[in-house]
Amino acid sequence: MANQGAKKRKEENARHMARLRYLIIACNVIYILVRMLIFHSSFTWKHWIGLLVTSAAYAIPYLQLAKLAKPTYANDGELLDGGFDMSTGGVCEYLHDLIFITSFVQVASIISGKFWYTYLVIPAFGAYKSFGFVKGFLPTGSEDALEDDKTRKKREKMEKRASRNKFVKTRAR
Repeated sequence: MANQGAKKRKEENARHMARLRYLIIACNVIYILVRMLIFHSSFTWKHWIGLLVTSAAYAIPYLQLAKLAKPTYANDGELLDGGFDMSTGGVCEYLHDLIFITSFVQVASIISGKFWYTYLVIPAFGAYKSFGFVKGFLPTGSEDALEDDKTRKKREKMEKRASRNKFVKTRAR
């Protein structure tokens, strides 16, 4: 039964990786056809660098995902694990986002070079997530701060009210 789930995950991962591979190939083909062949007069060395950068930005996350999706086999060739579940969040989701952002930047950069600024979303999101992580380690506001009389009286009143016994009236029949 467990082997059946591993086979299913292996097949799903293979289909998933094939779809990502087709996306990457399609974006590269579109970029090369349109940018190099149609707009060849405006094609400069910067566009070659752009093609290399996007190719590296595809390769790194794709290879990491391929490593995660790789199934595990026993010594006798029996399938033990079908690989990491590609539909989960976390690192897997971030790697997918890198591939999707790269495909957008590559195709949109045909229209304008200003679309390269979209890559700034990646470090901005990393900084946002890091700030949330680091914020948990920072000390919060001073808990020893002196509270004013009005706040202190209100807090004492609430504590006294909460500590009182509560009686529920019932009707006798």
